[in-house]
Amino acid sequence: MSEATAPNRLTLDLERSGDTAIVRLSGILVAGVHNFLYTEVSQLIPESKRIVLDLTELAHMDSMGLGTLVRLYVSAKSAGCALELVNLGPRIRKLLGVTNLLSVFAICGEQGIRMP
Repeated sequence: MSEATAPNRLTLDLERSGDTAIVRLSGILVAGVHNFLYTEVSQLIPESKRIVLDLTELAHMDSMGLGTLVRLYVSAKSAGCALELVNLGPRIRKLLGVTNLLSVFAICGEQGIRMP
C-alpha cells in the first residue's frame, strides 16, 4: 500500500514502526473513494496495536468519508487497536466538531505522531 490511488482522488502512504502504522492521506475523502480507505486501513488492524491517520494533506471530506472514519474506529476498537487522527485541518476539525465526533477520536496535535 506504499503508494496507492483510487480515482485520482485519494492517496495513501504507509509507514510502519513495530506495531504502529501511520497512514498519510492526501487528496479528498468522499463518496466513491471511501471504501478504498476502509479496505486498505482495515487490513492493518489485525497486526497493529495503533493506527495513526495523518490528515495533513487531506483537503476535503464528505459524510461518506466521515462514516468511513467511524467504521474504522469501531473495527479497530473491537480488535483492541487504537485509531488516532493527527494534523486535522480547520475544515476537517470543524466537521468533526459539528458532528460531535472530536471527542470520540484520539486527536493528536501538530505532528503529534509518537513513534514507539
